[in-house]
Amino acid sequence: MRPLGSRTAQPTPAERMRSVLAAARSMTVLTDGVSTEVHHLDGTGVMGHIHLHEPSGDAPAASAARVPVRLEITDIAPTPVRDRLRARVTLTGLPAAPCDAESAESTCMEFGQAVLEDGTGRTFVSLDDLRAAAPDPLAVCEAGMLTRLLDGRGELVPLLLRLVRPQPRRGLLRAVPVALDRYGITLRLEYPGGHEDVRLPFAAPVTAAGHAGSRIHALLTAARRASHPNRLPA
Repeated sequence: MRPLGSRTAQPTPAERMRSVLAAARSMTVLTDGVSTEVHHLDGTGVMGHIHLHEPSGDAPAASAARVPVRLEITDIAPTPVRDRLRARVTLTGLPAAPCDAESAESTCMEFGQAVLEDGTGRTFVSLDDLRAAAPDPLAVCEAGMLTRLLDGRGELVPLLLRLVRPQPRRGLLRAVPVALDRYGITLRLEYPGGHEDVRLPFAAPVTAAGHAGSRIHALLTAARRASHPNRLPA
């Protein structure tokens, strides 16, 4: 299903990856065959704990002395939708010192590979692109905003359905906001046999978290003026 109108602006893979890393509250660290869950990421995100550097070019023997590390970070939808796994980020590299998952200190790691897996497939992101990208300004507050949108006045999501083009097909069970970024809102349309996502773009990208409310309000205002009132089942 196409987004509203012809505007298809959305985060690049590098921006999406940085946003997932910024909002992550936990990650899985795999090293030397051992998997450890790290949960003390609140407030700093992965990039506050791991500093990525270019490969050093050390002799193979020197590099072999260090144990490679694999970091896995999952992005789970904060709303109760089908298939809540939105994306998975995997970072690999060689740490400058033995990795201690219990330590709150930051760790330097020579960059190996960065992979983003989501509904569009698998994308490899270079270190230069990852460094140049900035996290979405809504990344760390997205969960709260989506939850408020869903749990607030019950007519808000049905209102947004009026903006979907083409109209949802017959048999729609429900629509749930599944993602929010600087470019717009994504609704998940759930049917008896599956689901699909549709983006409702903002008129202009959000540059600060405090501006998101006015963009959402503008979408709701446009929805109230729309001609066809889609309705969810009672």
